[in-house]
Amino acid sequence: MASEDVVGKSGVTRIVNLAEEAKKASEGVKAPREFDWLTITKSLLAGGVAGGVSRTAVAPLERLKILLQVQNPHSIKYNGTVQGLKYIWRTEGFRGLFKGNGTNCARIVPNSAVKFYSYEEASKGILWLYRRQTGKEDAELTPLLRLGAGACAGIIAMSATYPMDLVRGRITVQSGSSPCQYRGINHALATVLREEGPRALYKGWLPSVIGVVPYVGLNFAVYESLKDWLIKSRPFGLVDDSGLGVTTRLACGAAAGTVGQTVAYPLDVIRRRMQMVGWKDAASVVTGDGKSKAQLEYTGMIDTFRKTVRYEGFGALYKGLVPNSVKVWIILVILVISGICCRVRTRIMLFGIIGITLVRMFGTVQGERSCRAILGTSHCMIGS
Repeated sequence: MASEDVVGKSGVTRIVNLAEEAKKASEGVKAPREFDWLTITKSLLAGGVAGGVSRTAVAPLERLKILLQVQNPHSIKYNGTVQGLKYIWRTEGFRGLFKGNGTNCARIVPNSAVKFYSYEEASKGILWLYRRQTGKEDAELTPLLRLGAGACAGIIAMSATYPMDLVRGRITVQSGSSPCQYRGINHALATVLREEGPRALYKGWLPSVIGVVPYVGLNFAVYESLKDWLIKSRPFGLVDDSGLGVTTRLACGAAAGTVGQTVAYPLDVIRRRMQMVGWKDAASVVTGDGKSKAQLEYTGMIDTFRKTVRYEGFGALYKGLVPNSVKVWIILVILVISGICCRVRTRIMLFGIIGITLVRMFGTVQGERSCRAILGTSHCMIGS
């Protein structure tokens, strides 16, 4: 791409051109292939920076989501998105809005590295089986097979970095009134190992794995359905002869992700609650500030689901869904503003980086390939 401004073309026209170039570039991408370690390193660094920026931008909403998921029902402190953010600001100050964000960002590079390697190996294995099954030695991976490889890679990467996610959740819910403070990732990991044993580092792992199936599957199905409907009906002038623009594709990805996460969200609530079980000197938001009715103890995934519905109602399975859904639309707004205000080269980079972040959050395969093509890289890993 040329670095200078393109005179005489509107921002929308430029976005459509980018989408067309991305489409053409993505058609030439084949998997699997040999590692290019320089490209991988650059992609991991770029993904780490992009992921860190995007996670920091929505860190207050992420923290509030977790607080709403695990707070003791007998001692309600956070009651909605706006009230919850105001309460954090009033009681913990500006820094309180970003508590746990450092641990969250620290997971990006290791998660992405494992995910990249796992995706390559899973792609090779699936492609080998597919060629044997079809008898075609020149067969390539279909979108659905790539989706399966991506799901496998996501599960492996999530499992490898899950202990970091567990301590991130606990650090996130700490407040100044917590009886015992984790001082960071290493201290939290060492404390959990010493007081609860190594198995405690994987509390809530099972619902995380189960949630991958509806989450990824619905994302893929809804995204494809939305894209096909827009191309056929052409509503509101969103589609022209060049096809869908980048912004429209990302909006489709965001909508698909919202549907997928809504269906799989109860498993995320169950996971977070299981992570808090057995926590000695737990944060006050979990224990209820010493109220007469203490926090519930859970013995497993089914028990957590049963007790949550019994004592708090079905709606408790969706606590924190609103701030969780708002996150992606905030990033989408940043994307659109950057497309209007930035110069061509900066605009392309922001579209690519923020776009990959969006689709990594919501698992949209086609959108990810388009954004990778915009950046001019074949792999850009941003941890989910």
